[in-house]
Amino acid sequence: MDLSKRQQQIIEIVKADGPITGEHIAERLTLTRATLRPDLAILTMAGFLDARPRVGYFYTGKTGSELLTEKIKRYKVHEFQQVPVAVNEKVSVYDAISTMFLEDVGTLFVVDENACLVGVLSRKDLLRASMGRQDLSSIPVPIIMTRMPNITVCRKNDLLIDVAHQLISRQIDGVPVVKDTKNGLEIIGRITKTTMTKLLVELTIEDKI
Repeated sequence: MDLSKRQQQIIEIVKADGPITGEHIAERLTLTRATLRPDLAILTMAGFLDARPRVGYFYTGKTGSELLTEKIKRYKVHEFQQVPVAVNEKVSVYDAISTMFLEDVGTLFVVDENACLVGVLSRKDLLRASMGRQDLSSIPVPIIMTRMPNITVCRKNDLLIDVAHQLISRQIDGVPVVKDTKNGLEIIGRITKTTMTKLLVELTIEDKI
């Protein structure tokens, strides 16, 4: 986040003399309290300053990178999950390849007749299956998919950073977001490496505003 010259001055004043009231900060800058209100609100929401009733503003002591790290660690899965792409367990490998191509995704989730998760198909799975001389239209996806309980899943209230660690440590492209039902795990979303890339781009844009 790029701070204005006045916002930087406010931080220096609070660093030196905090806790200090908004009125006293305004006096030091020869400005009105109303003029400073937007700057104080931005600095407080961004985490550079904190405020206590009848006490005033004080400096949190955190750098921009520390604040950004804290912000990322608070994100939940449901804030960034994308629409999942699934195929029925009865479809063929050929159909799965077609779906992956048309939907432009790196991971397909396989569901049963109750729309519950039973497997996962990656690009590598489909590539390995297509390297032989077999008739792909005659091979059902359960033969090549990864099955439960060897599937990494997450819930909507899980921390996004924890899912990112799983993507890296398990060397997978995507994780299904699920919820428990009487029939099994229903897929309600997905988190992928692309999700994390988009998040980094958004944070970079926000940091320049």
